[in-house]
Amino acid sequence: MINIAILGYGTVGSGVAEVCRMNQDMIAGRAGETINIKKILDIRQFPDDPFASRVTSNADEIFSDPEISVVVETIGGATFAYEMTKRALANGKHVVTSNKELVATHGPELMALAQETGVAYMFEASVGGGIPIIRPLNKCLSANVVTRITGILNGTTNFILTKMEKDGIDFAGALAEAQALGYAEQDPTADIEGHDAARKIAILASITYGEFVDSEAIYTEGISQITTADMDYAVRLGSKIKLVGAFRRREDGAADLIVAPMLLPGSHPVAVADDVYNAIMVEGNALGEAMFYGRGAGKLPTASAVVADVIECAMHIGKVPHLMPWKRNGRDIVSRHADCLVKALIRLKKSADPEQVNRLCVQYGADWLESAREGEQALIVGGAGNLTEQALAQVVAELGEQVLSRIRIL
Repeated sequence: MINIAILGYGTVGSGVAEVCRMNQDMIAGRAGETINIKKILDIRQFPDDPFASRVTSNADEIFSDPEISVVVETIGGATFAYEMTKRALANGKHVVTSNKELVATHGPELMALAQETGVAYMFEASVGGGIPIIRPLNKCLSANVVTRITGILNGTTNFILTKMEKDGIDFAGALAEAQALGYAEQDPTADIEGHDAARKIAILASITYGEFVDSEAIYTEGISQITTADMDYAVRLGSKIKLVGAFRRREDGAADLIVAPMLLPGSHPVAVADDVYNAIMVEGNALGEAMFYGRGAGKLPTASAVVADVIECAMHIGKVPHLMPWKRNGRDIVSRHADCLVKALIRLKKSADPEQVNRLCVQYGADWLESAREGEQALIVGGAGNLTEQALAQVVAELGEQVLSRIRIL
């Protein structure tokens, strides 16, 4: 029997317990031994829960118990969860987590501590929820140089943008509906401003390099300024507006990284993901393209990925797992955002002077569009392949109040 403990009994933590209970026999067959939830750490009580008798508010009951081999951290955040994770690893216990903020902030230190104590620190559920992506990148695609990763990495924002596109409602209305359905937190900042997606693309980039990529170094833009008018142009162009996390390995070894709303052609494989679904496309120099699609969040989908990591740990009890801790080499992996090439749709007021616009944009390739809204005009700039982010920002700044919106095109 393998005894485990769960830290935090919220949505994901209770989902882990539910998956362990409902698939108990199958899990035992794959792990080689029965997985037993011995303790659950939470300051609350759950009198009607089937695991109520195992809930404790005393962390010492977990960390001082030699019978507990695996600790599942579903607390969230990078403060208390960080201290609890360090304590578990220092006591020689495998740790499994779905906590992308913790992995993106302290991953190198925690992975190094796990290697030092001969245990595993595993985080399959931290990026794609129930979508397997961490293990495929670490193992199945390890013979490839990963050249690109393009993904819809946040189910909340994808739900909001889908509602705006299909129902014609504005951002505020779509956000309110997402909150009412439990897809968005009461404070949705991390989702709608792109921070959640930035942490996830940073984790994926870190795996491809074997080096720590700091999410704080990634240019990040949210979806709160997207309007129904922008959606009209997306339809006109046969495209969809999605919050995209994108990684591209440059020939010099640096990485172009960005999280921002983008126009995706309707034919793009990632554009298939609507509502709360996520999609991640990985390109390798030997494999070519591979797609990963599914529910990126939710109680049971996320819990299924967590429990898969628990099974992996159970299979390595008493063994030193094969780990690839991310190094901190002190070099700037993330390239300068200002130098990255870009293509964009610019919406302008009708009063904008076309001659001025042409003067600013013609050198970068400019194609005027038939307006999708009265009282405005629009063009696509960057078709010549020489428009940098810095140049685009300068164009937008010089046009000033004439600019209604600017959306990048993937």
